[in-house]
Amino acid sequence: QLQLRESGGGSVPPGSSLRLSCAVSGNIDSAYYMGWFRQVPGKEREGVAGIDSDGMTSYNDSVKGRFTISQDNAKNTLDLQMNSLKPEDTAMYLCAYGIGTAIAALRPWDEYNYWGQGTQVTVSS
Repeated sequence: QLQLRESGGGSVPPGSSLRLSCAVSGNIDSAYYMGWFRQVPGKEREGVAGIDSDGMTSYNDSVKGRFTISQDNAKNTLDLQMNSLKPEDTAMYLCAYGIGTAIAALRPWDEYNYWGQGTQVTVSS
């Protein structure tokens, strides 16, 4: 059983930066993929960035060049550095973990096995 816990959200003005972190506890598989998703009430959960156990990454076009996903295997954390934040980035951000080998580093949300509770990011002036 795996547990995921996000942290680092907050309320910031446009143009700011935030760094989200997801602490992973439990037994990590040799092949896995992890991702950051975001959700706004009334809208479908959206993939933001993904990374697999080989270190391959993938990003939603809306965040390319602004967000960077990374993992620290020693600390068992998954991070999301978010720069140049925009109001449309406002959402609940969730960390997800999937077991096995992924064709692409960012998979549809229903292909992930474990989820965190989320951390709120609000971008507003």
